[in-house]
Amino acid sequence: MNAYLILDISINDFESFKGYIEKIPAFIQKHDGRYVIQGVEPEVMEGDWKPERVVVIEFPTKEGAKGFLNDPDAQALFDIRHKSTTSKLILAEGCL
Repeated sequence: MNAYLILDISINDFESFKGYIEKIPAFIQKHDGRYVIQGVEPEVMEGDWKPERVVVIEFPTKEGAKGFLNDPDAQALFDIRHKSTTSKLILAEGCL
């Protein structure tokens, strides 16, 4: 069953964040993931959720998504994201 990492992100330091943007796609691909939504400015339709940007990454399995998040070689990039952005991340499995 497909799994999705959904990221609500506000960029605080774009210069630092650029390193993450350039290098993280290789790790997503390494774990058979792909961008479904890549850093778009969403249009709020209901409620008070006001994300600045949204990213959705699809993986074939929940384990693949967790493998990506736990990849030791990607941790330095996640540190860059944590230091240069304010973000919220959830993992959700698909219906099919």
